[in-house]
Amino acid sequence: MFKVYCIYNSYHKKLYVGQTKDINERKELHNSHIFKNSYTARFDGEWKIIYSETVESREAALRREKQLKSFRGREFLKTFIRP
Repeated sequence: MFKVYCIYNSYHKKLYVGQTKDINERKELHNSHIFKNSYTARFDGEWKIIYSETVESREAALRREKQLKSFRGREFLKTFIRP
């Protein structure tokens, strides 16, 4: 099982969409800035999970991730942002 997720940085008002097997570990990696050249490492502040869903395979996760990164997908994800 894989998770497709969206994290949000309220300080910079940025969204990030990704997929993983272990969502809690991945969130910690985003917040600790382990990957220095990654998109999320560019921004200070905390990344919070605002949306996640479970899919059965990595292929399905990649397809869903691509859908969520589209314009309509991002508009859908913005509905989960709480002030």
